[in-house]
Amino acid sequence: MCGIVGYIGDKKATPILIDGLSRLEYRGYDSAGIAVFKDDDIYVEKHEGRLKVLAENLKDKDLNGSIGIGHTRWATHGAPSDRNAHPHTNCSGNIAVIHNGIIENYMKLKEWLIEVNGNGFKSETDTEVIAHLIDYFYEGDLLDAVYKAVEKMEGAYAIAVICKDEPDKIVAVRKDSPLIVGLGKEEKFLASDIPAILKHTRDIFLIENDEVVLLTKEKVTIFNELKQPQAREVYKVTWDVEAAEKEGYAHFMIKEINEQPKGVSETLNRRLNKEGNIELDSIKITKEDLDKIDKVYIVACGTAYHAGLVGKYAIEKYAKIPVICDIASEFRYSDPFIDENTLFIAISQSGETLDTLAALREAKRKGARILSVVNVVGSSVARESHDVFYTWAGPEIAVASTKAYTTQLTAMYMIALHMAITKESMSKEKYDSIIEELKNMPEKIQKILDDYVIAQHLADTQFNNESVFFMGRGLDINAAYEGSLKLKEISYINSFAIAAGELKHGTIALIEDDTLVIALATQDRLYEKMLSNIKEVKARGAYVVAIAKEGNKEIEKSADTVIYIPDTMDELTPILSVVPQQLFSYYMAVARGCDVDKPRNLAKSVTVE
Repeated sequence: MCGIVGYIGDKKATPILIDGLSRLEYRGYDSAGIAVFKDDDIYVEKHEGRLKVLAENLKDKDLNGSIGIGHTRWATHGAPSDRNAHPHTNCSGNIAVIHNGIIENYMKLKEWLIEVNGNGFKSETDTEVIAHLIDYFYEGDLLDAVYKAVEKMEGAYAIAVICKDEPDKIVAVRKDSPLIVGLGKEEKFLASDIPAILKHTRDIFLIENDEVVLLTKEKVTIFNELKQPQAREVYKVTWDVEAAEKEGYAHFMIKEINEQPKGVSETLNRRLNKEGNIELDSIKITKEDLDKIDKVYIVACGTAYHAGLVGKYAIEKYAKIPVICDIASEFRYSDPFIDENTLFIAISQSGETLDTLAALREAKRKGARILSVVNVVGSSVARESHDVFYTWAGPEIAVASTKAYTTQLTAMYMIALHMAITKESMSKEKYDSIIEELKNMPEKIQKILDDYVIAQHLADTQFNNESVFFMGRGLDINAAYEGSLKLKEISYINSFAIAAGELKHGTIALIEDDTLVIALATQDRLYEKMLSNIKEVKARGAYVVAIAKEGNKEIEKSADTVIYIPDTMDELTPILSVVPQQLFSYYMAVARGCDVDKPRNLAKSVTVE
């Protein structure tokens, strides 16, 4: 959520800022703006709407300064509008600020600033308070004023500040929201995510929590809370900018759906040794460690939470350790039973999800061992964990997560298998057979992708539906939760998933003629029961689309349409059964004319509570 870009150097800042913001559009936003130094003054241009609105309004304006900051805003305080868009300035306009996050005590600060300075506020945002607060403390030293302002601020934020009286620097601060610095020759870059500046540099400084950064075109100085300079190693970005491009696909989402065979293969094969056994890189979990662990917490949000539900099943089935899977935003308020005998697994694509980070810190404070499953190297979740399992999905740009989910599933199966064989709760024969089947997953995913026209045709006939039910039993309900989320977040259809056995306890009252029901029936031991549930909703007029394993032809007698997935072990079906659901959701959104990669009100990385 919210995108931050900054530039200081000898080139024209405006095109660099606009290009950088365009590469952060996937984060979700409702307005955009820039502030640029030109002719010894700060010029601000900002507009509600997509980035193209800002770009269009900049066409006839000569903002050729070489220092500037840019922002895409996702509304939290105040509705989307020109005046609420960033950057925000103080009364005189000599200080400009951009901000990602939330200032929790902004109303108290705002009331105090109005009392001491008068009401010079123009917006409804919490961000404008930052500009006025820095102005209040400014006495000729921007860095010092920022430090004093930060002392008064509560919340989570990444901010960047420029000042008319010090036109040779940018000051930035990071507290619980992502921030990176890019290093160029006689130029420096600032951003909330790597794709924004990858076109210009691969040399990155990863800014840690509670650090303040001073950028000039020649130098980057990183300070801690006590204003002490901090040494920092350069992080080299190894992936190409093309990985964050559409490469001929209509949308990032369909590109990333089609990248799943590669992502699953990379995640698996990078951690298999020559003997075909799992090696978790630097993660050293011994039998003695596992014998001490009396419970596992898996904590995540959204799609990652759904991967955690499958991970719970795998760890309990393979390693025989009880698992609690919890939503990160609720975790801290449930007084969790965590101590030094707890393994805490955090799952996050971005590694910057604030609720997950907060839960991680709470578990760490209570003595738990932290193992994170993340996609972004050097992210906050990764850096604050004891152990990290990186998924090899590559950059995921579409807001709706797809390849991150299947690689997270792969990671959770591997963690569960490694725990099981180490703990000696599984035979080597069973262990080898599951790994062998995991190796087959990329090919089986590809087979489903090759038959995409089934999902496309179904979407073309069903896109006018305004409510869709997903149902399943066992692992199928966990996969159905993810399918339902995909559909609602990109097509805006009111969909939800329910355990099929719960139908008769209320939900079946909503089934009427032509109600669309997606029924997952991939669990062999529950197959007959799912056939009964399908007949129940069919008897009440539902149109049923079933997802089943190849060979289970009996289901064709009950369902209106059947999408088959390749046969596999019951416990591994979520990796396959989610793919037709992703395709169906994508084509439904396309048919409805939705903005697939940037669905309304959503952000890729949720960095506020």
